[in-house]
Amino acid sequence: MRDPYSVLGVSKTASLADIKKAFRKLAKQYHPDQNKDAKAAAKFAEVNSAYEIVGDEKKRAQFDRGEIDSEGKPRYQGFEGFGAGAPGGGGGFARDGGGFEFNFGRGGQGGSTGGLDDILSEMLGGRARRGGSAREAPPRGEDIHATGQIPFTVWALGGKARVDLGNGRVVDASIPAGIATGKTIRLKGQGEPSVFGGESGDALLTVAVEAHDQFRAEGKNVRVDVNVTIYEAALGSKVRVPTLDGSVDLTLPAGTTGLRSFRLKGKGVKAKDEAGDLIVQPRIIMPDKIDPELEAVLIKLREKGYDPGRK
Repeated sequence: MRDPYSVLGVSKTASLADIKKAFRKLAKQYHPDQNKDAKAAAKFAEVNSAYEIVGDEKKRAQFDRGEIDSEGKPRYQGFEGFGAGAPGGGGGFARDGGGFEFNFGRGGQGGSTGGLDDILSEMLGGRARRGGSAREAPPRGEDIHATGQIPFTVWALGGKARVDLGNGRVVDASIPAGIATGKTIRLKGQGEPSVFGGESGDALLTVAVEAHDQFRAEGKNVRVDVNVTIYEAALGSKVRVPTLDGSVDLTLPAGTTGLRSFRLKGKGVKAKDEAGDLIVQPRIIMPDKIDPELEAVLIKLREKGYDPGRK
């Protein structure tokens, strides 16, 4: 066999992680269930054998020191001639009908970082087993990770949100009301398709909630500011208040100040266990221009004086 580093296309100083990555790529490329080229099976075997050497820390060190050859056989005098079943002998595989049987002669022994059978089992959806059959079911596709920007009202009330998975696909995801930011939602079958004809992987969607121009979350409660005029606050009035699912009328008592808030029960986040409340915060807005009559009243009030509770 050729130099295992060359077979995997990595340098002699490559990390074990880079070697594992190269092996996964080549194993997928030449797997006989995926690649029907007549030479693919031989290439697949060569890739497996190369990874058995340099994917194992102990054997890699032995190979680098010249103690074993590219087939894992000792280079010491008197040790030549051992077959594939002897210590250090090569593993192999055989195709049988529609399936593929792996015979791992060495993979995963000793100091292996992610043994060959473990890597292939992971890559093939758990089908590869030492001396076992890989005929049961085609491997599933890989999972993908994406961040979903969820509109505030959809997050608070629950429902469908259109999200971009970043792989050219846009889907409608079901969002549980009040799910915590940073939590992950699994979208079954929305990941990468299987290159072997199996089920598609899943999309793992990390929740991010978009800011709203009116509402702010405070746990399960939601706060909203409502502009009111000076006369509405002073004399009392009904004002229209936006909620997450429409608008309602709120009665302001006479003498309302910006220090007081009002609570609308059950109008906050529709959490599964218990809905939060909507906290309405009045914001008293002065007119752009003070007319003479209002100015006279305010001057008179200033001269009369009152205590606003300042410290």
